[in-house]
Amino acid sequence: MTDFRDSLRRIVTGDDADGRSVVILDGPPSSASGDPDLGGLFETWEDAASGRLDPRDHSDLGTAMPVLGPRPGNVQVRWFVVAPLPEDPPREALNAAARQVFAGFGGERHLTDQSRHPAMHRTHSIDVICLLSGEASLVLDGSETRLKPGQVVIQRGTSHGWTAHGGPALLLAVLIDREVVGR
Repeated sequence: MTDFRDSLRRIVTGDDADGRSVVILDGPPSSASGDPDLGGLFETWEDAASGRLDPRDHSDLGTAMPVLGPRPGNVQVRWFVVAPLPEDPPREALNAAARQVFAGFGGERHLTDQSRHPAMHRTHSIDVICLLSGEASLVLDGSETRLKPGQVVIQRGTSHGWTAHGGPALLLAVLIDREVVGR
């Protein structure tokens, strides 16, 4: 099994008292829900999508607890790991497990039609998602698109899920809160 623990390092910059750029934070995710080998969310940063930016502010804006989507008006950065689905469990057991996992990070209300995929969900954000390693597919209501490392998905508030192939897949996401028309 692939171990992503060493890959999950966040480095945050700022300015020192003299206005010179420095590293203000170098370490692991600010919080996690899950296991880097088995799947989960690993928070990096969340900040206002607009307004003033003060490089002298050395506050750690990594979230203390993972949540599925960004808070209103914010941008959220995270890694997430998708593990392959087990082959033989009954579908209702997979759906129940997905509901439990999503409830753990406040996302159960975002689950949609689980008949297509146990973790089909919809968020109120534009998500820029890059597959970093492993093999994965983006699952939509009527299709599935296979990705290779380095490829990017722009997820625009639509119902979706993720499937890993042959082992866990590591992805990086930047989620931007937006009001979705028609909901």
